[in-house]
Amino acid sequence: MIEVLGILLVVQGIGGFINRIAGSESESWFVQLHLLPPGLHLPVSVAMAVVGGAMVLSAMARQRQRRRR
Repeated sequence: MIEVLGILLVVQGIGGFINRIAGSESESWFVQLHLLPPGLHLPVSVAMAVVGGAMVLSAMARQRQRRRR
């Protein structure tokens, strides 16, 4: 379950970041673009991608540890 949430955060973060860097005015389906003021779109998108990546990597490390036991 943590992996799924992490992947969703990564997709939302990277997608929202690319959406803003490309100069699109559309909010598309990226949650942070609908909920936050424009000045926060880029920093929150980066933060979402980083947190999501950390969640996925930590879940993968836990799985590897369980297999070793």
